[in-house]
Amino acid sequence: MDQEKASELSKKMMKKQLRLSLSVAIVFVVVLVGLPLFNLYAPDLAKTDLGGFSLTWLILGLLFYPLTWMLSSWFVRGSEKIERNIIEEESK
Repeated sequence: MDQEKASELSKKMMKKQLRLSLSVAIVFVVVLVGLPLFNLYAPDLAKTDLGGFSLTWLILGLLFYPLTWMLSSWFVRGSEKIERNIIEEESK
C-alpha cells in the first residue's frame, strides 16, 4: 500500500471515530449536566426516597457507573467495527 492510500484510509478512519467519539461524549455530557438540572427543576422528585436514598443519590451511586461502562463498551465496539469495516473495504 502506498503512502497516499494509507493516509486516505487513516483520515477516513479518524473521521468515523471522531463521529463516534462525539456521539458518546454528547450522551455523557447530557447525563452529567442533566442530573443537576433535574435537581434544580424537579427538586421534589429528586428528593423521592427509594430504599433509604434520595433518587439523586440512587442515580449517582447505582446508575452512573453502569452508564459509563455502557458508554465505554459502545465506544470500544464501535471503534472495532469501524476498523473491521475499513479493513474489509481495503481487502476488496
